Amino acid sequence: MNVNTPHTRRDGPQDERLFISLDTLLESRHQCQRMPLFRGPLQASRQLGRQYSRLRGRGVDFDQVRAYQPGDDIRSIDWRVTARTGKVHTKVFNEERERPVFIVCEQSDRLFLGSQLCFKSVLAAQACSLIAWTALAHNDRVGGVVFGKTCHEVRPQRNRQSLLRLFKLLIDANHSLAPPADSTGETPRELLNQALRHTREVVRPGSILYIICDHSAVDRVNQSLLAPLALHNDLVLLPLYDSLDAELPSADQLDFVQNGDRVSINSRDASVRGAYAAQFVAQQLAWENLARRLGCSLFSLHTGSNAQTQIGTMFSAQKRRVRR
Repeated sequence: MNVNTPHTRRDGPQDERLFISLDTLLESRHQCQRMPLFRGPLQASRQLGRQYSRLRGRGVDFDQVRAYQPGDDIRSIDWRVTARTGKVHTKVFNEERERPVFIVCEQSDRLFLGSQLCFKSVLAAQACSLIAWTALAHNDRVGGVVFGKTCHEVRPQRNRQSLLRLFKLLIDANHSLAPPADSTGETPRELLNQALRHTREVVRPGSILYIICDHSAVDRVNQSLLAPLALHNDLVLLPLYDSLDAELPSADQLDFVQNGDRVSINSRDASVRGAYAAQFVAQQLAWENLARRLGCSLFSLHTGSNAQTQIGTMFSAQKRRVRR
């Protein structure tokens, strides 16, 4: 399979290596039953059972109002109930147990490429669905942003309806993809920056934030947008790549055509191959340095392995990291 593989849209038969389907996204719920979600130490909860309590942010949820008892904090007195009943009442709070999960998932034309199991855009959508189903199975609220030509969000909720809305955004964006056709010569804007600005407006502090984007995004990402998100949330970076991003295929000459412009490259030239590979290595090092500065997790996803295996490995690695 290559970038010139013929494809069809949702109004005809689909090759699921090229375009994601709703059936595939729904099927992911059966693949996430044994996946551990990135969490902290277990604690007991009267309301929700055994839940995790490693939190950032507010840390407490309102539980009930009851009659004041000696030793209660006077700052928690509910003056409205006290005035209405004529007896002193106080508010009771419980430790906040849930951890909202928010997924930022790219579906842009630059992901419409793949040389192995599937296109990068399909892998991104599959990874998003696996993370979303796993979070819901752990009784967490789930939401996200899908960005590409446009940027739309689903606010975190704890129900399947929110997942279906997120999946609809994924499918709509995925089925509108086509090979990039911008030959203006201008430096393209980084789509991830717009998504990060949008995310900062809707994500709740204390969330687990997953960012699924193209491997090349690191070249132009605005790190000042990532820093506040990493400070107030558990941030996980998931850059996507294909073997074509890392190394030129072995051929005498490769011809690239875009909007009538033609470029030919001799892929057997050692200097050309070296420069191309060095560009990918530099991006990988940039991701590692970014994750180190932000103190967040980094897991690269590639089209040479299925999403279930890679996301399962990621969750297992995060679980071992939390236990240490």
